[in-house]
Amino acid sequence: MDDGEDVFMRSWTGTIIGPNNSVHEGRIYTVKLFCDKDYPDRPPSVRFHSRINMTSVNQETGVVDPRHFSMLAQWRREYTMENILTELKREMAAPSNRKLQQPPEGSIF
Repeated sequence: MDDGEDVFMRSWTGTIIGPNNSVHEGRIYTVKLFCDKDYPDRPPSVRFHSRINMTSVNQETGVVDPRHFSMLAQWRREYTMENILTELKREMAAPSNRKLQQPPEGSIF
């Protein structure tokens, strides 16, 4: 949680360690998740703080586009923040993402 005094627990920060055998291997990515008042019935907004080149991520803002990330597009209320982070890591290792040239490590949006 980003703010220990946020009684609604809306703002979260997650960390993903890049998957092996990909251009992301060994990199550490920071992801911001924000749960609106409709959560868990609606998915949180998800945005990479660390720069990343990935098919489901807007290259200008770092926002994960639900149209290109099926977990958000087909959201189910039983999904958790951990599920989102795990699925993002899985997407990093997907053939469409695992060899994409990446911004310099440590750069942020």
